[in-house]
Amino acid sequence: MNKKLKKNLIEYGIIGAVFMGLFATGLHAEVFGFLQRGILATGLMNPDTEEKAEIAAAMPSKAAVLDLNLINSREERVNMKQFEGKVIFLNFWATWCPPCIAEMPGINNLYREVKDDNVEFIMLSLDQDFEKAKNFRKNKGFDFEIYQVAGPIPQMYSSNSIPTTYVIDSDGNLALTHLGMGDFDTKDFKQFLKKLQ
Repeated sequence: MNKKLKKNLIEYGIIGAVFMGLFATGLHAEVFGFLQRGILATGLMNPDTEEKAEIAAAMPSKAAVLDLNLINSREERVNMKQFEGKVIFLNFWATWCPPCIAEMPGINNLYREVKDDNVEFIMLSLDQDFEKAKNFRKNKGFDFEIYQVAGPIPQMYSSNSIPTTYVIDSDGNLALTHLGMGDFDTKDFKQFLKKLQ
């Protein structure tokens, strides 16, 4: 075996061991999430609020289904109907999802800035073990409340993509659906939320 081939095999073996170690320890979501945060910083993944506003103006509004039963991190039962009259930021996420982890710091910044502006955040964990989601939130120091589902998810919110974010305006109409990660901590998105109140 020549020296170059041997060197390449050793390098690939080290890379493979690192990836196996990340997956074995569960840190892969954190590491890949951190890398994807760099992609978010480019602005390529920003929700297209201008296009959504133009479409909304041209088409009749689509009423959002608000009958969604939830349980929050304090084990309280909540129905999304109780947030009627507010703008609702509904995000489906999980601790094992790197793009979810990538967008969370921005969502937390957005939450801190607009939480008193008649905007309700429903960060809906899809983790099978809700304790894991609660620990993740606590360890990261995120301020928003997290929820788990306590019944069927309405068809309107079924998606093959995670994360997925829905924004419902204060009149109860679906104003935005964003599949995949997004940077929601932008001036444009904050203005978009204000217009929905």
